[in-house]
Amino acid sequence: MRNLLIINFLIFSSAAFSQCILNIEITGIRSSQGNIMLQLMDENEKIISQEMKPAGVKTCSFSIKDLKPGKYALRYYHDENSNMKMETNLFGKPLEGYGFSNNVIGKFGPPSFDKWLFEIREDKRLLLKITY
Repeated sequence: MRNLLIINFLIFSSAAFSQCILNIEITGIRSSQGNIMLQLMDENEKIISQEMKPAGVKTCSFSIKDLKPGKYALRYYHDENSNMKMETNLFGKPLEGYGFSNNVIGKFGPPSFDKWLFEIREDKRLLLKITY
């Protein structure tokens, strides 16, 4: 009985402290000018990680390590003119590429945050398509 308790403790302890890797590939990038700006948030909309990489030709990849199992959300945009902000028209419509986790698209503004949420229990790979 004692051995069973020790084994259960070790299994649940390692699961609670396990760290996951999130690999993200963004496809459909229209030019290699500028940078891809990415934010990872927890389920409470707190920013966990903020990264920037040069835009690749057609794709850009990110790898975020040491994530605890849980629910997360991503948003990103292609800062083509490298001014560190998303360009929009007079009505607020983005002029640069953007996207959200789960490849959700909003109708009149960004989609609701709960639609961006995804769960990580182990290492995960996301394939996202940018919208222009």
